[in-house]
Amino acid sequence: MTDSVHDLRTNPVHLGLGARAEAQPAFTGMEWYAAYSARTAADGAEGRLVSMYDFSESWDSWEMHPAGDELVVCLSGEITLHQQLRDGTEQSVTLTTGQYAINPPGAWHTADVSGPVTALFVTAGEGTQNRPR
Repeated sequence: MTDSVHDLRTNPVHLGLGARAEAQPAFTGMEWYAAYSARTAADGAEGRLVSMYDFSESWDSWEMHPAGDELVVCLSGEITLHQQLRDGTEQSVTLTTGQYAINPPGAWHTADVSGPVTALFVTAGEGTQNRPR
């Protein structure tokens, strides 16, 4: 096995066509997503980004993934997801360790935390949009 151990917090994984799992370069900030989109463009809407983040503050923006569902798994702590669904419905759900929720395609979502949280995301990232909270 060559170069087989990575930290998901710094090196996300791309799940691509043909059941491929490809380690990604270290995450460097928002500009990283543009480069990721270019690297994985051939997989289109079927590609998935798997990432893990530690949060100690609530999000300062909303995001939306038009191409598919996003799985959000709380690995530790407690996170409250807020969703604005395509039909105008708004809902919030609080996740604790081991629980998950799904952000459906086109749902604007953000999150609040009251302490340290670690969450895993499996995202259909093609066409992702962001807006201020």
